[in-house]
Amino acid sequence: MADYYEVLGVDRSASEDEIKKAYRKMSRKYHPDIAGAEYEDKFKEVNTAYEVLSDAEKRRMYDSGVDPNDPRSAGGFGAGGFDMGDMGDIFGQFFGGAFGGGGQGPTPRTQPGRDSLASASIDLKTAVFGGTANVNIATFGLCQQCSGSGSANGEKPVTCPDCQGQGFRQKVVRTMLGQMMTSAPCERCEGHGTIINNPCPSCMGHGRVRTKREVGVTIPAGINDGTRLRLASQGEVGEGGGAAGDLYIDVRVKPDKQFTREGNNLHCWIQVPMSWAVLGHDLDIDTFDGKQTVSIPAGTQPEDTIPMKGLGVTLLRGSNGERGDLIAHVGIHIPTKLSDEERSLMEQFSASHDAKAQHVSQSSKPTTGAKKGFFSKLKDALS
Repeated sequence: MADYYEVLGVDRSASEDEIKKAYRKMSRKYHPDIAGAEYEDKFKEVNTAYEVLSDAEKRRMYDSGVDPNDPRSAGGFGAGGFDMGDMGDIFGQFFGGAFGGGGQGPTPRTQPGRDSLASASIDLKTAVFGGTANVNIATFGLCQQCSGSGSANGEKPVTCPDCQGQGFRQKVVRTMLGQMMTSAPCERCEGHGTIINNPCPSCMGHGRVRTKREVGVTIPAGINDGTRLRLASQGEVGEGGGAAGDLYIDVRVKPDKQFTREGNNLHCWIQVPMSWAVLGHDLDIDTFDGKQTVSIPAGTQPEDTIPMKGLGVTLLRGSNGERGDLIAHVGIHIPTKLSDEERSLMEQFSASHDAKAQHVSQSSKPTTGAKKGFFSKLKDALS
């Protein structure tokens, strides 16, 4: 008998919430649409384990040594031994309640749907301002032909003549205690206790069909890469047209060619001519808010930054539209070739401006003002 607790990775004393949480984690991990078709059997195993452990009656049967999903199970006692409480559960399964147990009852045709998982890829601008992303998902949807009833002509299911609506049938099995009576799901009605005489040809009586559809996802302004959004009741429709589960969307933000993000700030790098850095200059750059003017102060040094207030990422919560900053990192373009006249002018400037820079201090750590001047770098580049 399969160890359903091990399949879900929980202890035998796990609560309902712990089992549900473990199931959601495992079902997302092994969902064929995400992990690949080779994990379909593992995905089915996870669902089977959850089907048993999430149902109080089925879990009681399983803990007593009877697998509710195995009609051949004769109620073995397991390796952990048993006490009189276990005996009451086991004999309850064998004798239909004589020891405080009872039949498991028919399985309802209408079952809640499972959660689904998909991903959405957005650009950085959408993350900054928010927007809408369209996601294509493949899942189970309501059968439109029968509206989820599973019947071709709208007739209600009728009582199964084999099990008389009980959903299970009793049979004699051989055990270590001799011949005993146990129960197993009715093969004719598959444990439902009812039969659909004219199943819907589209869904074959299941009330749902495999569909592909596009879902519009609202992306909040300021969303971070890797955020998971929840869309209530947008997941898989259950058997018999049961209520749909939730749809979870993992949001991925694509890299941008112009900007990088750090928290709520955006960063860009601009290259300016050496003369602009020395004398100062105003220039226009592209931003997510259109063209914006950047003022390069006179005497700007390489790797200096110029913050542009309020042009960054929208604060995600409680911001009233507040945004971070756009930070421009300045790079200086130093020419590598000069004409004779340009070199002469540069040498004259160096003689008057860098005359006191013949000796430099040396230290194992950076000190304030330790950066080389522009013209010292220029001389290095041209030498």
